[in-house]
This record gives sequence, structure tokens and C-alpha cells, in this order.
Amino acid sequence: MGESAPRGRAVLTNRLVNTPATRRLSSPAYHRFMQIVITGGTGFLGSALVTHLRATGHVVSVLTRKPTRQGEIEWNPGRGSAALVGALRGADAVVNLAGASLAQRWTKAHKRALWESRVSLTQTLVHAMNQVDPAPRVLVSGSAIGIYGDRGDEPLTETSVVGNDFLASLGTAWEQAALAAGPRTRTVLLRTGLALERSGGVLPQMALPFRFFAGGPIGSGRQYLSWIHRDDWVAMTTWALTNPAVSGPLNATAPEPATNREFTKALGRALHRPAFMPAPGFALRVVLGEMANLILEGQRVLPAKAGELGFRFRYPQLEPALRAICSA
Repeated sequence: MGESAPRGRAVLTNRLVNTPATRRLSSPAYHRFMQIVITGGTGFLGSALVTHLRATGHVVSVLTRKPTRQGEIEWNPGRGSAALVGALRGADAVVNLAGASLAQRWTKAHKRALWESRVSLTQTLVHAMNQVDPAPRVLVSGSAIGIYGDRGDEPLTETSVVGNDFLASLGTAWEQAALAAGPRTRTVLLRTGLALERSGGVLPQMALPFRFFAGGPIGSGRQYLSWIHRDDWVAMTTWALTNPAVSGPLNATAPEPATNREFTKALGRALHRPAFMPAPGFALRVVLGEMANLILEGQRVLPAKAGELGFRFRYPQLEPALRAICSA
């Protein structure tokens, strides 16, 4: 994993990977190396974050059930917090991204898995953090914009009230578990929207019908999609780790959410395909059950806190973001 810098030492560095996210994060010249422990570091978002953090000089340890690479540490959340304490000693920061996939039918068993992989895992992680002295200075813990519930076209910021459906209840409990880290640790609740990249996430599945000239709006098409380019998500997460002014809920979404109809038209243009064939909502509910709410309902989420604290997006608008992804 490389030689680590002493805890908290500011060092001058030019070791930057030449990517959009790292170019934006290369200023100021003084860059603070940290010891960072990450859960969910092998997934679509976590793996990109780990790559970036290591490339910029941070020492990253990934907690995973099946370690296969250097820098990965075996951890089974079902075995409690005792095994975690050693991994957390000396850590400056923790990033908690673990969670079972939402993209399958929400049976009672899968709802239990969603809860245990988010709420129970975070409780175990935070319990271990509270046994370490000194405690990690910052915890960036995953959450999601589903915490707001289905709100139509109402603009939503970090100060908006949360919803009361299953996803909102799950998100609320997930965030409360993270906040138990207490006053010794600055806690950021990363409410992530629809993260876009061609290599994973939901975009390849969304693009598939277009490749067969069968793309179009889903349901009414009026529901909002609050999205973010994965490069901007990596940059915002890194910014939240290193900026002591950031705490509490943080909407990880681009400044210009789009309706489903607007999104599908923009995606069709990026792929040079028409977007005229709608997918009826009732059919999706029959096939997907309650999970169809993820697609047929929406939130118009705005990154108010990021804007107030000076975060700069590389892709604030949807069309340039989709063009960059589809032409890569």
C-alpha cells in the first residue's frame, strides 16, 4: 500500500493522477495524506473512490468478505465489531459504502438484507469506531436520496423533511446509525443520487433498449431523476473527507435534475438513437413489485450544501455528462 505519512501531517505533493476528478482536486498545493478505511470499496462507486484516493497519496484499507488484493482486509459484519478495532486503529477517516443491491424484487427476505447490510452493518462499524482512541476524525457514510420519498417536482435540499415509505425509513435508520459516531468524529451523510458511468451502475441497463431502437420514457415520464456523474461523485466524496466545514447531510447530485422524459431524450441523443417508445408503469409494477417505485417515483434533489461550501462540478448539466460518458 506504500509508505504512510505521519498522522495529520500536511505535505507538498505533485503525485496526482491525470483524470478530471484529480485535476480538480489538485489545488491547493498542500495535500493531506490520510489513513482511510472503506467498506463497500469493491463496488461500482467504492472501487473508483479507492483508485482515486490511492493515486493521490492516501493509504486505503478496504474491508471485504473475500480479500484478493493488497490493501484488502477480511471482515464479516456478522462477527461483530471486535475484529474491526484493529483495522481502525490509526485511521484518520472511514468511508462506509456497503449495502446490498436495491435492484431486485423487494421480498421480505430482501428487505431484511437491505436493512442488515446498511443499518446493522453501520451500527457495528460505529461501535468499533467508538472503541478506538483516538477516534477517526471523519466518517463519510453512505445514504441515498430515497430518504426524501416520492415528492413530485418539489425542490429538495438537505434541510427538507424526509419521507415515510420503506426507502425513506431505511435511509433514516441508516443515517441515525452513522450519527452514533458522536462528537469525536465529524460525520457526513452522503445522500447519493443516480450515479452515471458507462462501466456500471444503472446506465448500461437504461441504455440497452436504445441500442435496439426501443428506448423511451418510463411511466408518466414526469418523475425526476436526480443524477451525478461518477467523476463528480468521487470528487465530492474526497472533498467531504478533506473539508472540515462539511458535516451532516450532503446531497451528492448534480445541480440540474431532469425528468425521466428529459433524461431519456438526452440519452437518446448521446447514443444517436430515438427515444419514442414508452414503458408503461403498470407493467413494471407487475414485474418488479414494490421495487418499481425506484423507477416510477422520483425526487428533485438539489446539492445546496455543496454549492454553499464551494464545491465545483465538472458535469453540472446532463447533456454534456451523457455525451462524455457515451463517447468515452
